[in-house]
Amino acid sequence: MSGAELPESMKPSLPVRLEAPEGALARVAARFTAWAERWIPDAFVFALLATVIVVLAAFAKLLGARGAGAAALEVVNVWGAGFWELIPFTLQMAMVIITGSVLATTRPVYRLIVQLASVVTTPRAAVAFVALLAMISSWFNWGFSLIFSAMLAREIARRLPAVDYRALCASSFLGLGSIWAQGLSGSAALQMATPSALQPAIRAIVAGPLNQVSGGVIPLTSTIFLWQSLLCVVVEIGVVTTLMYFATPGAERAKSAAMLGLTLGPSPLEAEDPQGRGTPGEWLEYRPYLSVLFVALAGASLVSTFATSPEPLNALNLNTLNLGFLTLGVALHGTPARLMRAVKEATPGIWGVVLQFPLYAGLAALIVKTHLNETIAGFFVSLSTRQTYPALVAIYSAVLGVFVPSGGSKWVIEAPYVMQAAHDLKVHLGWMVAVYDLGEALANLVQPFWMLPVLGLFGLKARDVMGYTFLVFLVLTPLVLVLVTVLSLTLPYPL
Repeated sequence: MSGAELPESMKPSLPVRLEAPEGALARVAARFTAWAERWIPDAFVFALLATVIVVLAAFAKLLGARGAGAAALEVVNVWGAGFWELIPFTLQMAMVIITGSVLATTRPVYRLIVQLASVVTTPRAAVAFVALLAMISSWFNWGFSLIFSAMLAREIARRLPAVDYRALCASSFLGLGSIWAQGLSGSAALQMATPSALQPAIRAIVAGPLNQVSGGVIPLTSTIFLWQSLLCVVVEIGVVTTLMYFATPGAERAKSAAMLGLTLGPSPLEAEDPQGRGTPGEWLEYRPYLSVLFVALAGASLVSTFATSPEPLNALNLNTLNLGFLTLGVALHGTPARLMRAVKEATPGIWGVVLQFPLYAGLAALIVKTHLNETIAGFFVSLSTRQTYPALVAIYSAVLGVFVPSGGSKWVIEAPYVMQAAHDLKVHLGWMVAVYDLGEALANLVQPFWMLPVLGLFGLKARDVMGYTFLVFLVLTPLVLVLVTVLSLTLPYPL
């Protein structure tokens, strides 16, 4: 299908310039962006710098007990042993990028993206619209949100050449920088609701000395479905959407994809079908028969996984998400040839994940195995009262999230300290899970780890978008601290 054959609603359009003049907030965002472009290093350099900081901190912690030589040797050994511990997770994240892109570039799904892209006609509304959909979709599933929002932003950039490409990219990421962990794929809440997801010793701590929390299991109704948690979600969506609307630069400051030296290429709807040479060896590549068999097998596996799970919602994880995306992608692409082309086009976006995730694995190993996390947690708890504890945990979670950007694995380590202190201070335990997640999301706004999949698809660097995400961080952080403190007073102990 060529561009001339597209329906009117799917054809690129120029922006309708009915926007108010650029305001003070847009000028502030422009200054942050200029600062980030000058001072923020590439995400790989950020990971290297974080490694240096954590190595020095771990060495300093061990120095008194072991001496310089033994401390240095332990730090080196812990870092080296942990370097490859995230290899399965690295492949899972690479597959999130690939399978999400494969699904989004199928014609039925991309037609939906095109229809959504046609809703907005001005750059400012476009950026706010992407932020809104990124946050709403991230509440349902962060992996789908990440890729879907990026593909929507790219399509809007094709239609509105004057839109600031950096702001669009930043908006597509804001679901992971705000509310994702408060939603259905929030790892800490799912772990607390799943009896087998945490060790018995942790469950005993959560249960409390008098078994106040039966079995140490906290249901989702006491975490993400608390009205207080849902209120936080609504408030954050409203504030961030409004913020991005007014922070979007005007035409004189905007940098389009073309100005950044990037070519968006044709819409997936305009791509011609792969053409073979008609040889017998290629026959199955251009026929749907093997695709149908794969879809039947994978579909049956997914149905069985969810049907046999005691909690079907908890069966939704990275593996089932990726297999589901891949299955739908195979079904909607139709033939192996179309699928292979889609995977090949998506693969360049994973290079940053492959290069950098091992560095973060080494960081996580150092923080956990040298007990730096206990030191940080103990410091915050020592400063806490029942009223201040939620805000301090949110800060703690955000600080630690900069160096260990993995909500699920982090919670396994932090749950004993956070939950024990919640018992000691008589704070609602489910609310502390929600608070921890709110802090975890804030870290994503200043930590390029989770930006990598989006940046790969957009062809940008972390410095191109972090001016906007840092502005959102500055606005959301005090808001979150106020919300978690005030709403905590409306909740009883223990649940």
